[in-house]
Amino acid sequence: MLMMPTALIIDDNPELLLDLSELAHNAGYTVDTARNVKSARNRLLRGLPEIALVNVHIGEGVETDEAFRIFARSDLGDVVEVYLVSLEKSFNTALRGMQVGASDYFKWPEESGRLAKSLAELYREITEGGGDKAAVHSSGRGLLQGESPAINRVYRMMQKVGPTEATVFLAGESGTGKELIARSIHELSSRNKASLVAMNCGAIAADLIESEMFGHRKGAFTGAHANHTGFFERARGGTLFLDEITEMSQELQVKLLRVLETRTVRPVGGEKDVNIDVRIIASTNRDPREALEEGLLREDLYYRLAEFPIRVPPLRERGEDVVLLAQWFLRESNEREAMNKTFSDEALDLLRLHDWPGNVRELKNAVSRAFILADQDILPDDLPGNIPAGGAMTGDYLRFPVGYDLKELERRMILATLEHYGGDKPRAAEALGISLKTLYNRLKRYQSRK
Repeated sequence: MLMMPTALIIDDNPELLLDLSELAHNAGYTVDTARNVKSARNRLLRGLPEIALVNVHIGEGVETDEAFRIFARSDLGDVVEVYLVSLEKSFNTALRGMQVGASDYFKWPEESGRLAKSLAELYREITEGGGDKAAVHSSGRGLLQGESPAINRVYRMMQKVGPTEATVFLAGESGTGKELIARSIHELSSRNKASLVAMNCGAIAADLIESEMFGHRKGAFTGAHANHTGFFERARGGTLFLDEITEMSQELQVKLLRVLETRTVRPVGGEKDVNIDVRIIASTNRDPREALEEGLLREDLYYRLAEFPIRVPPLRERGEDVVLLAQWFLRESNEREAMNKTFSDEALDLLRLHDWPGNVRELKNAVSRAFILADQDILPDDLPGNIPAGGAMTGDYLRFPVGYDLKELERRMILATLEHYGGDKPRAAEALGISLKTLYNRLKRYQSRK
């Protein structure tokens, strides 16, 4: 039996709370309510809802700020859909909401119909595994792969921002797929008949990056034997993806800010500005807040770039997506080599336990290596020696996201404990506080899983 998705309504206005609850209930959600920030925090500790509807004017003074920060502080906005609702709508409030993870903003009651439609669409997406498959595929799901709440949120954000002209700022660790997301956003835009041009700001020598970005004129410097078209002009009519923006010097960040404000560039050695028509998507593998504090990213440039910020989740936060992706990469290798290799259950368990510091890129390389080494079934010995490398464990601890499936938590705890004791089942059973017979029964059950 499919469980109904849950909506959490956070509002101290009794009338609006009742109206929003009825709207969510009619859309198919189980409804929970919170009249203040404290009760909302307590509710979130018991488990995550699929969506939170937040009145941006809840309480007064400090509590109003807390209503915004409740999702920003713990990155809950990256795994819970957040809708803001207000009796009065303002651009500043909408922008602030986007920055803490909200994906839409509704004025009540004028936009109650749009809110009802959005709730119904989200309900279908959750309960049907993604809703419109063609739309999901065109948004990049076919490239990125995954079914976890964290990556599903990224799909929804791409679909919302893709058709707009908003500047997008992608923040996520190396190997999480930021360029694939940028390409997906470009394909969803009206600019998709032109090119997406990618520029890695950290891969170009410091003395050449200005010329590469803005172009140069013949004779501008020694070795400039001809005019050179920069990345901005090459991306005319399309999208420019500025990868690893925090690797750009402060001096060049100032010039980039001017370009974004004036929508013109002046090639090195040129005398006239050149109009540009590009959409910008920027990315960093650093935490934007830390980059700002360390002076690696100018605050004025960040707020210009982050009209629509998207946090890209690391693989360790994506649960069973590890197995889904591993199977996907294996299928690609099988098709390419006309073979039919499979993962053993033991190998899949080790993949689950690893925390993948190199993210999807590391997983892909691990599967490619295992495919070459394996005969038919991919066994633990075919995997790189650093897997699980402590895996989901740090020291003597296991890490699990809030709301993790209880049966899966038990399974991983048992397997991790067995791994910790080198396969010694009596010691593992004693450490877990269960009988040896119970341990054998659990392991037998896990072995029978397909």
